[in-house]
Amino acid sequence: MVELAHATRLHPLQAGNPDVASASVTLADNATRVSLRSRADAVAALSGTLGLALPTKPKTTATSGSRAALWLGPDEWLIIDDVDSSVAADLAEAKVLHSAVDISHRNVGIIVDGRGAAAVVNGGCPQDLSLKAFPVGAASRTVLGKIEIVLWRNAENRFRVECWRSFANYAYAFLRESARDVAV
Repeated sequence: MVELAHATRLHPLQAGNPDVASASVTLADNATRVSLRSRADAVAALSGTLGLALPTKPKTTATSGSRAALWLGPDEWLIIDDVDSSVAADLAEAKVLHSAVDISHRNVGIIVDGRGAAAVVNGGCPQDLSLKAFPVGAASRTVLGKIEIVLWRNAENRFRVECWRSFANYAYAFLRESARDVAV
């Protein structure tokens, strides 16, 4: 005897199961952000001023309290502080050559959280986000779809995506759509 199976066709925008929440995409709270640039001979003094050791290796970060420093290049860091708005003022006190630009109003943070977070981000980011290649604490400048982002893994199943304000709607919509497609 032959059994017939019937498939249910879904509209493409209804794909994924809305009852299965494998990752959430939310806006990060407002934060102070500073783009910091300096030569290697100023790192120790700037670290003391910031109250954390500036990371000096690719894809690394350092945190102290609400303040984080993300290594973006040999002479470049993104400083994020979710609570204290005195980052730029603190750096103004440093007596070493450096450039510190407050970019708090230029950037927007988006949090991707949950067991499917890596898959959601990988929906538009070509980087290997396995824990071995991109462990907790890793950060890098990369792309999401058609835009440049800074990606920071701050927990095993949690990422912070930093993008320019002008791309925020695109990044947020992209990640939310990716989350709809991910059912882990």
